[in-house]
Amino acid sequence: MGSLIEINDTLKISKERGFPKSLTLDSHISYPSSSAKFIGQEFNFWNKGERLYHISPTRVFLVEEIDGKWLYWGNALIISQIIGDGKTEGVYKIVKIYHPDFQKQMTIEESPKDRSYFPNNPTSFS
Repeated sequence: MGSLIEINDTLKISKERGFPKSLTLDSHISYPSSSAKFIGQEFNFWNKGERLYHISPTRVFLVEEIDGKWLYWGNALIISQIIGDGKTEGVYKIVKIYHPDFQKQMTIEESPKDRSYFPNNPTSFS
């Protein structure tokens, strides 16, 4: 018998699984400074599968999953995690939010193939 332990440097969650509901791309693009209010806040999350995330003080990338697409937002610290019963849940704190231009480039460059929220066109947000 064996076991599978997956160590993640990316916390990819949807709004249903713990991404802040009021942190939206439209408001972030229009008013990037408004997103700063989320820095330092703690949020609960959960994901299917038994995953081990890097714990504080090591950062993880914070990615919002939207209809199967990846949108990079910044960095977070995993404060606590419970792994079991085919699920991982815990608490994370947002420590950095990317400027919209960097956010777009990071999303295009780092998302798995065909998973980027943005089309591979770094010149527009549409």
